[in-house]
Amino acid sequence: MRPRALWQVSVVTSHEAGDAVSAWLESAFVQPACAYADVESGLTTVTVWLGKRPDWSRARRLELAAGLRQIRACGLNLGPGRLRLVKLRLQNWAQSWKRHFRPLTIGSALLLKPSWSRRRPRKGQAVVVLDPGLSFGTGHHPTTAFCLEQLVARRRREGQSFLDAGFGSGILAIAAAKLGYAPIEALDSDAEAIGVARANARRNRVSGAVRFRLQDLARLPRRPAGRYSLVCANLTAELLLAHRQGLIAQLEPGGVLVLAGILKTEFPKVRQAFEAAGLGLAASRAAGQWRSGAFCGERETT
Repeated sequence: MRPRALWQVSVVTSHEAGDAVSAWLESAFVQPACAYADVESGLTTVTVWLGKRPDWSRARRLELAAGLRQIRACGLNLGPGRLRLVKLRLQNWAQSWKRHFRPLTIGSALLLKPSWSRRRPRKGQAVVVLDPGLSFGTGHHPTTAFCLEQLVARRRREGQSFLDAGFGSGILAIAAAKLGYAPIEALDSDAEAIGVARANARRNRVSGAVRFRLQDLARLPRRPAGRYSLVCANLTAELLLAHRQGLIAQLEPGGVLVLAGILKTEFPKVRQAFEAAGLGLAASRAAGQWRSGAFCGERETT
């Protein structure tokens, strides 16, 4: 059931401190953050959206204020540093997205845009229409963007198969279908995410091309009936490490495993674990507090 209202936690800060505040809010509330930069004022508003009212006791507010002070102590200009909690009706929340949710291009091959955008694709450019929602994944978060970039970059031939482990909004599976991958499977342990992803697939007319399944990663078969050319796992470092063998088992020989959702500080141990299992880091990118990587059987330098 969808919540009747959402809770918005936001911080008004400087452009300089935007990335640091985004990473701090994501860590504090375990939700992806959205940053909106106002060019005229020189300020950035960083926001997380919650389905229920968070703990907003005096002790919790003091704890959050201490976190902001730590960012300032690192030498960053925090700007106003105002922390706010606002209750929004779903309709108001949706309207607020329209002020700053913009189309996103991934190279010349893919355009992602909200339904209200009139942006036209370039010749030969696949289009994914996706409105912001409670399920993670609009393409604007750097970890999702890296996965999309790899989908485009690794497209080599017809018949490349794709698996999305932890699909959220379904954005990666939908983009894969638009780019010609087949067959495509997507797994998630969240029953509500399946409804959202299937609705997004219908909107993009790829329902028949993607199979969304409710499945715990712990139950990934070690000897699957079919393996995949490309596997994306945009999860936490803890989950990636816990399910390393199961994820690797889904790869076909010469396949590529894209790992995202990893904090920079945690990336070295993730890299070490997957390299110890026989994969090599083929590509990597850092953005803000995040680092993502693409691993394959043949060791390559980044």
